[in-house]
Amino acid sequence: MAPRFTSVQQVRDGLRDVNYLADDGIAGVAFLADRLAKPILVEGPAGTGKTQLAKSIADMTGARLIRLQCYEGLDESKALYEWNYKKQLLRIQADKNSDGWSEIHDDIFSREFLLTRPLLEAISAPDPVVLLIDEVDRVEVETEALLLEILSEYQVSIPELGTITATQIPMVFLTSNNTRELSEALKRRCLYLHVDYPSMEREKEIVLTKVEGITENLADQVARIVRSIRQLDLKKSPSVSETLDWARTIMLLNIETIDAQVAKDTLHVLLKYQTDIAKAAKELSVDLV
Repeated sequence: MAPRFTSVQQVRDGLRDVNYLADDGIAGVAFLADRLAKPILVEGPAGTGKTQLAKSIADMTGARLIRLQCYEGLDESKALYEWNYKKQLLRIQADKNSDGWSEIHDDIFSREFLLTRPLLEAISAPDPVVLLIDEVDRVEVETEALLLEILSEYQVSIPELGTITATQIPMVFLTSNNTRELSEALKRRCLYLHVDYPSMEREKEIVLTKVEGITENLADQVARIVRSIRQLDLKKSPSVSETLDWARTIMLLNIETIDAQVAKDTLHVLLKYQTDIAKAAKELSVDLV
């Protein structure tokens, strides 16, 4: 399979074209993951653009995005595959006069009766695919074992069918919010990327790119205030997506300059805990007088 990317700069430029502002670190890991055919484990605080990175790579390459949203209790039937038992039963009933069970067995355990789930779908797809395994830290340690064969060999073993090997190597992103430590076996198979909150200048650039019609001065105010709020001891710091929501709110209210009152009146867009809102309002009343 031909490489997706020719250089780190091409990755960075391509992501910018789809409105994802990547630095050399992010672009470099994406480039190496393509050349080394390895998954990327993307860790960092919630709302820093980890999931969006996978979506943007799919957009820039024209690949199909297949997403597995992880949750506690996720099992093989939801992640890999399961058999279509109703269809199998109908076939057994239709063939009840057949001479031998082995003939029926081989028939009902064929690809025709297999329901593919995201992991197997990504492996068996003939077209280019970006596989997003989102919030992998939400599954139990035991469930991680489901991923190891795919992440190392790009294949799935099905007892009744044998081994299904990828016809093309998907680009794989695993995201984690660090709610628990992932296993060494999983980490060993991946390239590692940490995506943190952006610098003030980069967040200002993100706001200018994503919020239509916003002025540079207003984007600068938004970025500066959000940065000062993140430096407080909060239960949950505002994410980049919440920064964008706040900037759009300011635009909808036709506000040109953010003063202490405006900031306090709209803090509920940025922060989702009352204790955080109260703490930020107190800080803003001092900073923006």
